[in-house]
Amino acid sequence: MSFAKGLATLAAGALFGFGLALSSMIRPEVVLAFLQGRDLGLALVMGGGVAVTLLAYKLLPRLLQRPLLGGSFGVHPSSWNRDTLRGAALFGVGWGLTGVCPGPAIAGLGAGNLSLLWAVAGMALGALVQGWRADR
Repeated sequence: MSFAKGLATLAAGALFGFGLALSSMIRPEVVLAFLQGRDLGLALVMGGGVAVTLLAYKLLPRLLQRPLLGGSFGVHPSSWNRDTLRGAALFGVGWGLTGVCPGPAIAGLGAGNLSLLWAVAGMALGALVQGWRADR
């Protein structure tokens, strides 16, 4: 990876983490209040994220010949199958029970919420088990 790409990746990650912290999405109690319908403020955050992503995926390839840091725009196909459905359900149940999502958990650690280490450890363990399962 070139220095420019590394710097761009670091800047994008920092901006993402700052946005999560600013929106209070790094606080599990706020996320749980949203999921329980008591505080719908995070709906604006999620809607904004979807809008920015949609614009980036649909407009940037039309406006630019190639990505700013080289390479090419690619198609990201996805397929639904039983494993995708199981993974999505497991993710949703975990998110609903804990109020913790991977991105906000890591951003929360950066903000000093060390109790999120348990959640990150659980995510790492789940990823490890899934990797072992996929290798079989």
